[in-house]
Amino acid sequence: MPQRVDVSKTWKLYIGGRFVRSESGQSLPIKHKRHGTTVHLCKASRKDLRDAVEAATAARKTWGAASGYLRGQILYRMAEMLECRRAEMAEALAAMGSTNPKKRLEEVDLSIDRIVGFAGWADKLEQILGGQNAVPGPYYNITVPEPTGVVAVLPPEKPALLASVTMLSAPLCAGNSIILLAPESNPLPTALLAEIVATSDVPAGAVNILTGPREELIGHMADHRAINAISAVNLEDDMLQKLRERAAESIKRVRHDRLTQPAWSKHEERCSPWSVEPFLEMKTLWHPSAC
Repeated sequence: MPQRVDVSKTWKLYIGGRFVRSESGQSLPIKHKRHGTTVHLCKASRKDLRDAVEAATAARKTWGAASGYLRGQILYRMAEMLECRRAEMAEALAAMGSTNPKKRLEEVDLSIDRIVGFAGWADKLEQILGGQNAVPGPYYNITVPEPTGVVAVLPPEKPALLASVTMLSAPLCAGNSIILLAPESNPLPTALLAEIVATSDVPAGAVNILTGPREELIGHMADHRAINAISAVNLEDDMLQKLRERAAESIKRVRHDRLTQPAWSKHEERCSPWSVEPFLEMKTLWHPSAC
């Protein structure tokens, strides 16, 4: 009987609904702290980022026009797929040095709950954040929230999975298309999240996940005029200042927060309509009334 040969996994970029290698051919070596080996992920280049932006721009019309009910169903499907791969995701967290099995599974379970929470908000945002406004005169004045467009997401290093899921799901449930750059020192959980997105009925291009050095790509994200907003957490002060200065050239919205690791576990604070509101544009409609 032939001896079984282990097949090394190729961790690729997720762009436009497909798993692709970086056009540069370069890889990002990551030390697997559990097995003592080195795994290689594709190192995204500026060209890969442009490809992701093109895919996200093409998908924004379809995803943004989908009903809130449909977006909620697709997000719920994502939670189901993460539930199916619960043990595998916990192992990905262990690869980056998480030593407590209970805490690893707890983070995965919190991530599943977080996606389900945003799935529930998807068809309720218009009622909560929009509505009819009282105005003097014979008019109906109605505010309707609409997705901002293409949102670049820069999650913190820890908690890698829960933070990535939260920052991805908030703009996604509102109809935005996403380009997520995985945490540089802890990319495996986010790279595995791409496989979950790929089996969750999310339209091609609505979610794009890159792995690579943040220092090289963050400036290009700020410069690209087709990216409408950037969501980031816990950036260093000099990097945040450069991001805001370069984003100002294209009048790009930058949302930045400083959060401690325990703060991500507070479901009611992290999963609410006010977590989604920064990634919406409010359109006001005036219509003559019958009076």
